[in-house]
Amino acid sequence: MKTHILCLGDSNTHGYCADPNDCADHGIRFNEEERWTCRLQKALGDEYLVTEEGLSGRTTVFVDPIHESMDALSVIYALLKSHEVIDLLIIMLGTNDVKERFGANAACIAAGMERLILKAKSVDCWGTKQPNILVVAPPPIGAGFHDAVMGNGCVEKSAGVAGQLRIICERQGVHFLDAKDCEFNKVDFMHLTRKGHAQLAELLAKEVPGLI
Repeated sequence: MKTHILCLGDSNTHGYCADPNDCADHGIRFNEEERWTCRLQKALGDEYLVTEEGLSGRTTVFVDPIHESMDALSVIYALLKSHEVIDLLIIMLGTNDVKERFGANAACIAAGMERLILKAKSVDCWGTKQPNILVVAPPPIGAGFHDAVMGNGCVEKSAGVAGQLRIICERQGVHFLDAKDCEFNKVDFMHLTRKGHAQLAELLAKEVPGLI
């Protein structure tokens, strides 16, 4: 069996591209040569299997009244079991949790992540090994951001998420990586550019082998 890494995230794991000029295919999704998950697979080599589980709009635990099945908590059992045996679970969530309709500050968002971590630990998907989880704090939403549907206060809440995630990761004994220096675009200010995907893959390629 290959070393299996499951990547659970939102649109930045799915590979949403807000600027078609930044994507080789000029579409709304970065291709397999561009997405950080695929680049991580290439960097790690054939002894690893990197699986994408990215969904645009996904939150940690907050149920979205507009779109169904967006909270990771309600689906994580099925996802983990369908991909077992898992050697490392990478979770990169929190950007969508700042939406005004959820009414959650950075500490509440981290509390949601902690609940998700606890659930992931409880699922029998780790084979003979202990649960192994890496939380990646996404880059904060840029100051030029405005989206009427996401609402007000997103930039301010997003700025505090990484610090709060670090706290709960230390408490839960899981790995933590801050992706703050990975490039976000200047179109919607909350999605990785092609360069940002490459930067994140490079960071993870250095980090992951030492975690397994």
